[in-house]
Parts: sequence; C-alpha cells; structure tokens
Amino acid sequence: MWAWIQKFSSPKYFYDMSAKLIPWFAIPALVIGVYGLYLGFFVAPTDYQQGESYRIIFIHVPAAWMSLFIYMVMAISAGIGLIWQIRLADVIAASSAPIGASFTFVALVTGSLWGKPMWGTYWVWDARLTSELILLFLYFGYMALQASIEDQRMADKASGLLAIVGVVNIPIIHYSVEWWNTLHQGATVTKLDKPSIHIDMLIPLLLMALAFKLFYATMVLVRARNEALYRDRNRRWVRELVEKL
Repeated sequence: MWAWIQKFSSPKYFYDMSAKLIPWFAIPALVIGVYGLYLGFFVAPTDYQQGESYRIIFIHVPAAWMSLFIYMVMAISAGIGLIWQIRLADVIAASSAPIGASFTFVALVTGSLWGKPMWGTYWVWDARLTSELILLFLYFGYMALQASIEDQRMADKASGLLAIVGVVNIPIIHYSVEWWNTLHQGATVTKLDKPSIHIDMLIPLLLMALAFKLFYATMVLVRARNEALYRDRNRRWVRELVEKL
C-alpha cells in the first residue's frame, strides 16, 4: 500500500498519469455544464417570489460550494505535505489556491448581483457574506506567502500552516445562517430533511455542482502539471522530458 502511495505521489508519475486523466474530466465538465445551464436558464420554472432573477442560483450556489470544497482540499493537501513531506501534496495545494480564489470571487460577485433586487443593495456586512469574504482573503494570503518566500520548502510550510488555521472559517461560513440572524437565506439543498426546492430547479443545480467539480479537477491537474515541472526543473526526469521535445 505504501509503495503504491509513493508511486502515485511521484511528480514524474503524476505528470504522465494526469495527461491521460484531463480529457476524462474536461469533456464531461463541458457537456454537463452546458446541459445544466440550459435546464437552469430555459427549463426550470420561474420562482414565484424572486421571478427570473433567482436563476443566478445556478452559478452562485455551486461556486459557493466549490469555494469551501477547494479550500478543504488545499488545507488537507497542505497538511499532508507538512506531516508526511509528500511534495506532490504541496503541488496540489498550491495549484488549488488560485482556482479556489476564483470560485470564491464568483460566489461573492453573483451573490451581490442577486442581493441587489432581493435586499435593495449589492452588499451588507452579513455573517455569511463577511465570512465568505474572509475566505477570499485566506486564499490571497496563501498565494501571497507562496510568492513572497524564495525557499520553496519554507513557502509550503508557511502557507500550509495558514491554510490549516483558516479551516476554522469553513464551519463558520456553513452554519452562519443558523448561528446568527442573517439576511442570507438558509439551506435549501443540504438539509437533513427534504430539500425545500422544486425538483426542476434542484436537478440543474446539482448538475452545475457536478460540472464545477469536474472543471476544478481539470484545472487542478493542468496547473499541478505545470507546477510540478517548474519545481522539478533541475531534476533528471524533467531534463529528459525536455530532450524528447
């Protein structure tokens, strides 16, 4: 088992394997994403309270889910890198940060656009919005540490510690609508009882969530391949790869 983990965590093995995996994630992400948007924008019924403006949910909610999911992937990968000194884990963490920051930014922007017709303003210092903004700053902080420290190992340790400490913000974001009196609506899908959302709205929402996860898998593999090449640029396997080109 350990031998398999060591093989899988090898940057050279990962580089070769990821090239084969990328199309298997990218193509379904495109197909499912287009179909999900079609169902969400043209097939799903109009909301009786929010009208057509609610359709931004099919971008906003999956993006918000991804902002939390990717941060957890980044923090767990950083923890693996710190504890077991697996270089590929640090590569995955570093490659995930810009993608997670992008999803967080999309969630904040679409949430603001949705908030204007619902609340009468683009922004309020609501518990959910504020904690999501803090999440964006955590992503920025991780990337800033990576860029500002020349020694890569020290950069991975410093940014990894920040990512792990920042995990405390994840349950705050998730439970903020329950812990505080907030303008943001409560959970409609991730409830223990039956989701309070029409099935014709739920299906495209879940399809978009799946498409976003497949898109993340595609992009993190692409970025991790480049990151692995850059970090191992002086190693033999990279030099041999360059000689073959």
